Amino acid sequence: MREAIGGSLRRARTGRRRTLRDVSRRARVSLGYLSEVERGRKEPSSELLAAICDALDITLSDLLGDAAEALSAAALDVVGRRPVGLRHTDLRIAGVDEPATVAAPAGMPLAPVAPVPLPQPVARAAA
Repeated sequence: MREAIGGSLRRARTGRRRTLRDVSRRARVSLGYLSEVERGRKEPSSELLAAICDALDITLSDLLGDAAEALSAAALDVVGRRPVGLRHTDLRIAGVDEPATVAAPAGMPLAPVAPVPLPQPVARAAA
């Protein structure tokens, strides 16, 4: 989210041919902090976002709308990938009735994957 908002701020600033120095002065925020916000490294407060938007002569709703579109576009770029928290659901233990599937490119059906047998422990001879 920080990166999407920062990118939207940078696009708005550069689209208006404004410098970081100019916007930081008008918004009364340090140039370094504004740069960090634009790069998605710092999460600005709502008051700071409003001040930056005023300095850029844009509405906060326009900024957030642009950020939402950027997030949606990023989500479309990772089609076929599951969020990190759900990847564990793709793990299957050998012998489960339901075979696992492999993600396929858009428009292609998913192919079943045969279970992989687990290695068996090796019996050791008594010494």
